[in-house]
Amino acid sequence: MLADFFGNLERLAADLYPYRFPIGVVILIVIAAVAYYAYRRGLHLWAWQRRLRVAIIGIPVLILLGIVGWDLGSPLFINVTVEEEFPFAYTAEVPADMTMEEIEMVMSTVAKMDMPEVEEPMPEMLGGASTFQGSFTPASQLTPTAVPAAATPEPATQPDAAAAPEPIRLKAGDFKDADALHKGSGQALIYDLPGANKLLRLEDFKVTNGPELHVLLSQDPDPKRHSDLEEAGFVDLGLLKGNIGNQNYGIPDDVDISAQQSVVIYCYPFRVVFSVATLADAN
Repeated sequence: MLADFFGNLERLAADLYPYRFPIGVVILIVIAAVAYYAYRRGLHLWAWQRRLRVAIIGIPVLILLGIVGWDLGSPLFINVTVEEEFPFAYTAEVPADMTMEEIEMVMSTVAKMDMPEVEEPMPEMLGGASTFQGSFTPASQLTPTAVPAAATPEPATQPDAAAAPEPIRLKAGDFKDADALHKGSGQALIYDLPGANKLLRLEDFKVTNGPELHVLLSQDPDPKRHSDLEEAGFVDLGLLKGNIGNQNYGIPDDVDISAQQSVVIYCYPFRVVFSVATLADAN
């Protein structure tokens, strides 16, 4: 298939990446030699005499190659940074007319709001301070009176902080480079969030950018190729949100976490593995 061909071509480029500078020099020499040969043969005169036909064919081809080349190659030179907080809403009860994402947005906004201080006026004496006609007795002249035990207010009951459910870390792993060209670092963490789905969180994450990168859970602990993923089985959690930064990915309820052995950053168009984090039990 065409995708396998381009994938093999990209893996070859990764193998040759450490030698990129001498290879670049050789390519420039070859281009210069071909241009000189074409000039000596008079091909530039041939092209000029047929310039209209050359332009009609050549310009659309160059535009098409430019669009395809930019679409596939530009992610290698552009970084996308995403910074997501750990979910606030993992213990929230989600109303029927709201999604977990909407609850998360509301709670995150409220957490950042500064609540204004409210001042209440001092209560006035009965009849108003201006109409009071009595006299005051200094506190030093008052005789202490015992307060009955029943009248002593009971201390307010404090909520039990320990009763709040905590997220449980199930698995963790560190990302590593797939090869000299496709590099990755950071942590992959899987949590069980009480009252919500399980969550994959990428922390201190960074990977080489590429076209249409996806986040996969794989049953292979260290897949190298597309065939490894196909044979072991995998779950696609969707497009990678950014190649840099902390980010969250929901895991469907029907996924068996115990069977998942790695988190994979995978390029669909070229069928190339960019980075793998082998998972181990967090406990």
